[in-house]
Amino acid sequence: GAAMQGLRDAIDARIRAQLDGDERAIATALLTGRRDAITPDVNDAMFISGLGHVLSISGYHMAVVAGVVFFAVRALLALIPGLTVSLPIKKWAAAAALVAAAFYLLLSGAEVATQRSFFMTAVVLIAVMVDRRAVTFRTLAVAAMIVLIAAPEALVHPSFQMSFAATLGLVALVQFGLPRLFATPDSSVTERIALWGGRELAMLLLASLIAGLATTPYAAFHFHRITPYGVLANLAAMPVVSALVMPAGLLGLLAAPFGLDGLCWTLMGWGIDWMIAVTRWVAALPGAVGRVTAFGIGPLILASFGLLLIGLLRTPLRWSGAVLIAIATIWSVSTPQPDILISGDGRAVAVRGRDGRLHVMRTGKDVFVVKEWLAADADPRVPSDPTLGDGVSCDESGCVMAMADGRFVALTLRPEALADDCTRAALIVTSRAAPASCAAAAIDRQRLQQQGALMLATQGAGFAVTPARAVGTSRPWWPAAETGEFEPVLTPRASMPRVQDATPPEAEQGADD
Repeated sequence: GAAMQGLRDAIDARIRAQLDGDERAIATALLTGRRDAITPDVNDAMFISGLGHVLSISGYHMAVVAGVVFFAVRALLALIPGLTVSLPIKKWAAAAALVAAAFYLLLSGAEVATQRSFFMTAVVLIAVMVDRRAVTFRTLAVAAMIVLIAAPEALVHPSFQMSFAATLGLVALVQFGLPRLFATPDSSVTERIALWGGRELAMLLLASLIAGLATTPYAAFHFHRITPYGVLANLAAMPVVSALVMPAGLLGLLAAPFGLDGLCWTLMGWGIDWMIAVTRWVAALPGAVGRVTAFGIGPLILASFGLLLIGLLRTPLRWSGAVLIAIATIWSVSTPQPDILISGDGRAVAVRGRDGRLHVMRTGKDVFVVKEWLAADADPRVPSDPTLGDGVSCDESGCVMAMADGRFVALTLRPEALADDCTRAALIVTSRAAPASCAAAAIDRQRLQQQGALMLATQGAGFAVTPARAVGTSRPWWPAAETGEFEPVLTPRASMPRVQDATPPEAEQGADD
């Protein structure tokens, strides 16, 4: 409420007194959940390098907060010999960590992702308090059930899918992988390596690798990109974040009421500087941006089953999950790309040209929709790139663009242009009602209102249509259509001219940006 908002403002003011720029913005984001002050270049570099999860308060942050409080309270209580003998100080420490996690939940704004993280952490801490094993698949299942009961819609959110996939991989690593990895007989060599932190380094490397691999299908599906160097970035930055940045931030919160927090924010800033340096270095590496074309829900579901088999089965049969993941990967990369994309308002149309890339006809500053189209097409261009208008001819009546097969697609703006476009183009897109006598295939106002954005693929002489809104879908803000279904394949009524035997309507060259 208002009290927590005031506390967030006070914390931001205390941090502002010691830090500025991205240091202050990231420190504030880690403690209060506000991420709006981070500069775009650092924000993009964080996600490209695989460290974007640091900016979103989720399982990692909640685990660090609870872990630091748990071990600090337990260590302090252990200094009193009488308590360690007669009282359950471990349970007391778990209770203190649970209170700290609840406070952090409220302080950070209690977003849905943070709520899920808190439920997971709370289940683990309660397991400690009731003398049950904390890190088990049952704990993960209970946390998932709590989350889905509280918010069933979370199942389709990327944060839920990625956080539980990563946790599944880490629990499987703890239960099956680590005991075998470190069960070798002791020797002088292994003892020396352990003394220099080799075991901890190996655990961190494995944890980063497993978590990164487990979340890759969901990052590819939702964000159309993967992080090839994510393990490298996490290995270089996360020890500093875990050992310096987050503990310094927690100490700063505790010391702020006494005015002793200045040094804490300075230490936090040093750690954030290192994290930003790692982020920029990794983001600048060749091939750091792993773009993935959009694919359907089928490969994602198959990959999810594969992850479950690998994580849950205890026999060699678990490696059948790897086969499913391989099939899902082949399925996803073989997904055909659309030939035409149409925005929900019919004011932007992307057409795949002969060069295999999308070219855009638009009537306004449709930056967001074009950005999403390019991301889904694994296209590195930005919406302001002038090459998006190559091959597009526009005038005050509309725009026209040739497809890869030479036929024309027209974006018609004025009624008087409909007659000409209906005879010259294979497909017209208009926010008005298309005439019944139109020889071209038509996407008009009625179809756009009922089906929303559309994706078209050439199918013979016609176009197979995939709408954003499936037939029969009804939402409180978007009632189901009252009319009958539209045909799934649009076919022109006549053979349309192509680039080699016709020219488009007279127009100015270049898209209207």
